[in-house]
Amino acid sequence: MDYRYESSDNSSGRNKCAACFRQFNKMEHLVDHMRTSFHSVHESKCGICRKHCRSFESLREHLIGPLPKQECKNIFNIRGCRYCLTILESSNARRVHQERCQFSNVNAGLLARMATLGIRDSLNIDNGYSRGTQVVALACKMVGGGSDGSLDLCGRVCLIDENENILFHSYIKPLIPVTNYRYDTTGIRPEYLRDAMPLRQAQKKIQDFLCNGEPMWKVKPRGGRARILVGHGLDHDLDRLQVEYPAVMIRDTAKYPPLMKTSKLSNSLKYDIQTGIQDPFEDCVATMRLYTRMRSQRHGAEDYSLASDPQNRNNLAAWRQSELERMSPEGLLALSRSDFYCWCLDS
Repeated sequence: MDYRYESSDNSSGRNKCAACFRQFNKMEHLVDHMRTSFHSVHESKCGICRKHCRSFESLREHLIGPLPKQECKNIFNIRGCRYCLTILESSNARRVHQERCQFSNVNAGLLARMATLGIRDSLNIDNGYSRGTQVVALACKMVGGGSDGSLDLCGRVCLIDENENILFHSYIKPLIPVTNYRYDTTGIRPEYLRDAMPLRQAQKKIQDFLCNGEPMWKVKPRGGRARILVGHGLDHDLDRLQVEYPAVMIRDTAKYPPLMKTSKLSNSLKYDIQTGIQDPFEDCVATMRLYTRMRSQRHGAEDYSLASDPQNRNNLAAWRQSELERMSPEGLLALSRSDFYCWCLDS
């Protein structure tokens, strides 16, 4: 018998979502739920009960929140990694795993700070001769403009590669006068910007480097020369740099659904080193490590992974209602697709 269908006398778990385990009074309500939930293999899953969670925060709540599933909590407390929420084979395996798993502080220390002073410019256009799609991270620090100093102006920018090597670092001279250097968090003094790189020059350098010799209208996520851009709150940084870049090439940790709060708000980029004066190099490292961790996840293979793909248009279509109501919950889940692009697809 086809796994997607159940006989009419099998009512156990009949109206229970196979992903989030939510129960419904009628099968038609479960079908409606599947149309709007976008459950898929790309969601975070509990390693114990296999429940799908929309984000890592909701998975954390399921395991160790105020009202966790007790069975899962008990096992997690013994074998669960508190960083990536993976369930290991034993408590010893967890200890070894956690030592590798936790994000260490940016360990370049004083040497890295000395290296980032002044200008570092290794932005080369290789016209796609490097193998595979290249990934870079960008971060800016803002000074203030306007009469009250509240207008964000880019005063410092940094780009790193996937190995955390600095590709570009420079102070930036804004187009309008700076009225608040925000020294307590930026560490920027007036003399640093006096002879700094003009914004227009930095904008062109970064734009050309990201496109990597490819015209903007030809930029595509796979098989092209353009680089993937990683960051946190990139809409704001790119706007302040006056850089335009296609959304398909941007990986923003502030907008990635698995990293967002349950309330769908963005998590702020906070880590131990982000106290006092903040270095954009450290922000770049933090976002690059988050991206590579998300990219390294292994999910089930699908021919077309997005609900918006034309090939998935009729998966849960209304005209199939009668057929869908005869399917098993597992069959419905097999038809469901994600409403976001999973970064594991970049690997």
